Amino acid sequence: MANSNAKGDRRERELVNALDEAGFAVMRAPASGSATERELPDVLSGDGETFYAIEAKSSAGDPIYLTGEEVEALLFFARNFGAKPRIAVRFDREDWYFFHPGDLHTTDGGNYRVKKETALSDGTDFEEFVGHSKRVTLEEVADNGPDQSVLDVLSAFERGDLDKEEAAAMLE
Repeated sequence: MANSNAKGDRRERELVNALDEAGFAVMRAPASGSATERELPDVLSGDGETFYAIEAKSSAGDPIYLTGEEVEALLFFARNFGAKPRIAVRFDREDWYFFHPGDLHTTDGGNYRVKKETALSDGTDFEEFVGHSKRVTLEEVADNGPDQSVLDVLSAFERGDLDKEEAAAMLE
């Protein structure tokens, strides 16, 4: 009989390899939860400044559920280890998304749930998690708008007061 956890194990190894390629020191706790009486996170990673204790879950498309005990154990370990707790979720044909446990939906029964739509809209994607990008919302762009000095240079160019090279130099 095939190991029912084979896909989850493969996904955890995939996450470990991706974190390693992104420059993180990373360690997978194989059979976390069953190898010891202590509950361990699936992955420990750090970049020398920030350390994470990560519980990794994957799904073909159905919502991902975590028990209250899993989340409590992650929080306990992270606090005692000095790491930031994160839940990493991956849905088929999607990237990894990361959540602080406090940002997850809590069910009436005290468990936690992440829907695919929530991961895509609210989760921190892998590139942002490892520091290679930063999410900017439409609200942030709309609130700030372009700098007035940029608008002045563009207006002067449009009127013909500046040629293309002069405008480009002023915008650098």
